[in-house]
Amino acid sequence: MNKKIDIVVEARTASARLPKKLLKKILNRPVLELMIERLKKINLVNNIIIATTTNKEDDAIEKIAIKNKVNYFRGSELDVLGRVTKAIIKNKTDIVVQITGDNPLADKNVVENLIKFFIKNYERYDFVSNDAGIYNSKFTQEYPMGLNTKVFKSSLLLKVEKLTSNPVDREHVVNYILKNCDKFKILSHKAPQELCRPELRFTLDYLEDFNLIKLVFENLYPKNSNFSILDVINFLDNNPKIKNINSNRKQQIYKY
Repeated sequence: MNKKIDIVVEARTASARLPKKLLKKILNRPVLELMIERLKKINLVNNIIIATTTNKEDDAIEKIAIKNKVNYFRGSELDVLGRVTKAIIKNKTDIVVQITGDNPLADKNVVENLIKFFIKNYERYDFVSNDAGIYNSKFTQEYPMGLNTKVFKSSLLLKVEKLTSNPVDREHVVNYILKNCDKFKILSHKAPQELCRPELRFTLDYLEDFNLIKLVFENLYPKNSNFSILDVINFLDNNPKIKNINSNRKQQIYKY
């Protein structure tokens, strides 16, 4: 398939719950830089695009993108849908792989499997994700929170961008798609048995999340910089005190 496939990472420094979380240091490196390193290991992808805001504070995000030799785009802070749409137009993206900056433990195998499935079923589906259950109760969430990956046709996003002015839809890029799942060809990707651990939380929203992710990197990265999410799960299962660091934190539910 001769399609340009790009990973788009929404990233900004402003965050009500954990300000400047992507700039926080682990192993003396910003979280976003460690995430980019993991994303670079993913095959089948043409570009990594860091979609940040035009706010002065996000100059730091741009600098990390430049240092790590990945593309970047700067747009609206609140209109994230518009920001991502403009980024994929500029980069002439055909297939979008959306992974937010909140997911520094994004996994090579998980992402590649979704991309391969989408390519194989390109005519059958417009949108495939492993986190649809977070947006719509019609779907079941099986993967740990923090492996969130969405793969979809750029043409779908261009269409949706013109359909909605709802502020929640504009802030959450795929919200309109998943709340109107009967209008689109959508698949909620099932987790393999070893990754069906929805009780685990690897996303970065709170200080407790950062503390867990920091310990994961400090323990696994020096031995194997390309550690997998299965390595993470095994490590946490063997270290219940660490696994429970953020167990009191639940994903914020928003009204769509």
